[in-house]
Amino acid sequence: MQLIISLCNPSVGTSTLFSGHGFGINTDIFETNVINLAVVITVVITVVGDALKDFLETRKAKIIDNISASDKRVAEIELKLEEAQNKLAKAKEKAIEIEQQGAVAAKEEQALCIQQAEDEAKNLKQRKESSIELQQKKAIQEISKQIISLSLKQAREKATKNSSLKRFQIWVNRARFVHYRTVDKYLKHLV
Repeated sequence: MQLIISLCNPSVGTSTLFSGHGFGINTDIFETNVINLAVVITVVITVVGDALKDFLETRKAKIIDNISASDKRVAEIELKLEEAQNKLAKAKEKAIEIEQQGAVAAKEEQALCIQQAEDEAKNLKQRKESSIELQQKKAIQEISKQIISLSLKQAREKATKNSSLKRFQIWVNRARFVHYRTVDKYLKHLV
């Protein structure tokens, strides 16, 4: 049993040592426990309350600091995420632009290559034609030389048969003039 000094109630009669009003020993266990608990809580609150209150305030401040630091970190991360998304969008735009420029450059390069090939084909055709023309002129000159040579040969043979040198010279001169004119006519028809 616990002994405690408490205020006695006059209705409790048998549980107190002294009868009547005043102080006494209460032997009722339930009432004693309640009173003891009240005294302990009062002592704890008065003695430990301030320390506990300071501890809780400190803990509360740390929690608030941690929450605000977390909020700052979240804001920084969100800002970095937004910057990264902006950079990604710009990179995608740049990639599309580069792709378009590449397509345009490829088309321009293709057109340039086609134009160069056409120009080269024209040049080759012109060279071929000029080469053919040159070969024709050479062939005509060669034929002309052979014709003149044959004409002179025939003229000499006739001149030796006729024995007149004057006639021979006149005939050779005429033959040269006539043959050159026919060669010129022949060249004009070819060209």
